[in-house]
Amino acid sequence: MTALAHERPETMTEIRTEPPNLSKNGPSLDEVLWQAWEAMELPEGYRAEIIEGAIEVSPTGRYSHSQIIFLLKEELGDFLRGGDFAVRQDTNVVHEGCVWVPDLFIIARDAERYVTDDELGLAAAGVRVVFEVVSPGKRSQDRDRVKKRREYARAGIPVYVVIDDYDAQGTVTVLTEPRPEEADWVGVHRVSYGTEVAIPEGPAKGFAVTEAITGPARAKKRR
Repeated sequence: MTALAHERPETMTEIRTEPPNLSKNGPSLDEVLWQAWEAMELPEGYRAEIIEGAIEVSPTGRYSHSQIIFLLKEELGDFLRGGDFAVRQDTNVVHEGCVWVPDLFIIARDAERYVTDDELGLAAAGVRVVFEVVSPGKRSQDRDRVKKRREYARAGIPVYVVIDDYDAQGTVTVLTEPRPEEADWVGVHRVSYGTEVAIPEGPAKGFAVTEAITGPARAKKRR
């Protein structure tokens, strides 16, 4: 399920690393949106994000979705153990009045310096890699494949990894070299399930998303 509120044109890509401050002439539309997001009380199992000027509410994923995240988090935790970076989830990532809750992301193990002033989340400036596992349904797929692809590029997050059960027989796409002004990426490496793909840079450099995480290629697309 996805609920939308107040959409702004895609050309408006202003960025804040902290929540918007109220203007002297009263709140702007972005400020009202932020206030509405802060005031939301959702039932257990739902999360709210601000993506491209709209509040989107979505449920937690089905088993296959959570299983990929579980396996990915275990492998990443082992890969990063003992270093300066760690993998996190269920945390708000904040950037220019936008709020995202990635399935997983990598940030400094000591992330205190990235906590927002209101302590509602972590600034996107500290995120080094973000992972999304695509859920079924057109809105969910558009959110990870299109909207968040643009949003994470605008924020300048160095690496975005999309694990997608619903693209052909399953694909993993690694996006690098974000271009914030264009809301797009220079590096796009997409492989089918069953083909190992490694993260090429950052604290997770050399970490491979393998069939052990995604499972094998699907016999047919699942909706």
